[in-house]
Amino acid sequence: MKLHADRLEGVNAVFGHGPGEISVNNTVFRHSVIVPWKGDIVAWDADTFEALTPAHFQRIADLKPELVIFGSGPRIRFPAPSLLRPLIERGVGLETMDTGAACRTYNVLAAEGRSVVLAALLPSTTPPGP
Repeated sequence: MKLHADRLEGVNAVFGHGPGEISVNNTVFRHSVIVPWKGDIVAWDADTFEALTPAHFQRIADLKPELVIFGSGPRIRFPAPSLLRPLIERGVGLETMDTGAACRTYNVLAAEGRSVVLAALLPSTTPPGP
């Protein structure tokens, strides 16, 4: 699905998503990614929902967002609270939704100037890299 994001200068935006891929700032990624409101989009070494660990969420917490939008894949799957401890300890909110809805929600919040991070799970079809 192609998205048309209103962009603030220097703020990352999702331009589209589909099965196994996401386009951020017109770069297509075919692996899980962390998209902060500002800064570099990075590969997220979370290949599957079942592989998630607290370390995956620590990496996001280190970005110091006010809110994380977690795209759990093609359907909504809620991570266990034990996985979210790094976010909970910092008082960071987390909303879980399917990855398509997460992309749309991230764009709205980023366009409002919020310090939001999109953590999008995508099935790995290629090695990490832009």
